[in-house]
Amino acid sequence: MAEEKRYGERAIEEAELEAWPNPYPDRDYRIDITFPEFTCLCPRSGYPDFATIKISYLPHKKIVELRSLKLWLNKFRGRYISHEAATNEIFDALWKLLEPRELKVVGDFNPRGNVHTVITVERRQGSSGSPTA
Repeated sequence: MAEEKRYGERAIEEAELEAWPNPYPDRDYRIDITFPEFTCLCPRSGYPDFATIKISYLPHKKIVELRSLKLWLNKFRGRYISHEAATNEIFDALWKLLEPRELKVVGDFNPRGNVHTVITVERRQGSSGSPTA
């Protein structure tokens, strides 16, 4: 008999990133979010990788809804994905969803095999509104 999924597993499986209107779009302010229990699987070995994901952004018209972000980030826990790919995928999803003035995502992965990896992806809107590195 197959075991039924628990409500948390279903919530993670169905998670989609959501944006809310920025309550202060006329003002520059920074939002910093830390997700200290990020996990994914090494695409080569299958061993678990653990990281702290740090997100910092200057919102424009939208902000990320935190519960949706938490659940969406937990979707990575069963995926075979490299540190670089995971960090860039998180960045790309947030950049597309929020269209912020500035965004920085840091994937600070726990050491494994005596190697500590930190991946940083950042971008700010150019004066024309298009992204610049």
